[in-house]
Amino acid sequence: MSPESPRHVLPRTGLCALLGDFDTPGEIQLPSGRIFSVGIGGEPVYRVIFHSEHAVRTPMTELSVGRAFVAGEIDVEGALDVLFDVRGKVRDKVPLRQRFQFAYDFLRTATKMNAKAIGEHYDRGDDFYLTFIDKRFRFYSHGLFKEPGETIEEASEHKLESMYSSLGLQRGMRLLDIGGGWGGVTEYCGARGVHVTTLTLAKDSARYIRRLIEENNLPGEVLLQDFLQHRPKEPYDHVVIYGVIEHIPNYRRFAGAVWDVLKPGGRIYLDGSAAVEKFAVSSFTRDYIWRGTHTFMALQDVIAEFLRHGFEVIDVARETRDYELTMREWANRLDHSKHDIIAGWGEETYRVFRLFLWGGAHAFRTNALQAYHLVAERTSSPGPRPSNMRRIINFLGSLR
Repeated sequence: MSPESPRHVLPRTGLCALLGDFDTPGEIQLPSGRIFSVGIGGEPVYRVIFHSEHAVRTPMTELSVGRAFVAGEIDVEGALDVLFDVRGKVRDKVPLRQRFQFAYDFLRTATKMNAKAIGEHYDRGDDFYLTFIDKRFRFYSHGLFKEPGETIEEASEHKLESMYSSLGLQRGMRLLDIGGGWGGVTEYCGARGVHVTTLTLAKDSARYIRRLIEENNLPGEVLLQDFLQHRPKEPYDHVVIYGVIEHIPNYRRFAGAVWDVLKPGGRIYLDGSAAVEKFAVSSFTRDYIWRGTHTFMALQDVIAEFLRHGFEVIDVARETRDYELTMREWANRLDHSKHDIIAGWGEETYRVFRLFLWGGAHAFRTNALQAYHLVAERTSSPGPRPSNMRRIINFLGSLR
């Protein structure tokens, strides 16, 4: 069927109207089967397919459009990523139930991480994530790209090189790895004689890393334990936390806990996805990807808490482009494994992660999200973390 001109016949409501005014060339297919060309010149790079009149009338909110896509009421063939350019014209109306749930979760997990929410995300099993993350060190966080055209396997190794050098790790040192993932830090550092203690709340992750340690005779152990409740017998030389700060929004408690587990002069290497406004997570993400208290890092707040707890900030580096490239490659690998993923985990899981990964790549490309790594060193002074009132009292006392 040859595409028709959209003028006068394409519905002027919802997504149809929005895409009708979109410059990028594409096609819209209505439930009747009629296909309309939209955009300015060139070959169409996408086709949006509406399977019902109900889909055509989908409310123009991120959550509603996301639900319609996940449910299969709307399909996208071709370049899904270009469609995120219209995201700014779609409202993200956060439901009240999400707001109340977040507040409840935040209050009840004030002294711990939200194990339930983390478990829900990872309960698909190792094999699912290993279909699209890097095959070498298996990071579920961004790599560091040094040259154009590098693979995410190479980028993951550069990430480890950066951490190893920044912390000044040496054989015989004790490193705490908060999160652990699928053992990339244990594998890289353990092979160099560094003893790695991994903390994780994901049972599959713990089993995977224990097996890695046993099979490769690596120095280290894995504890199924919350970092905020971790009390080591002796402090560590250094700490690394890759892409886990998003699960610990209470930065005051986090900085205090890092102080408690480090030797004086010990360093922490931290990286993660960030946003200018703390707690700014889309309604789709809250319902389908990360429940609980998942929060993009507010870099300014993290730095402030480290300084107030007696740390010296050694280095801060922007890695937004690296996260974009990482998520873009994850999304491509997910699409390449489409049939295997649908067979193993269902079409809904494939659709959810397709939106998540392509949407994430777009957010980093447009600077809606950022990424950073931070290195801070524990000094011998506990710092001025006490309340503003105590600071005022100390200041007034110094005037005598």
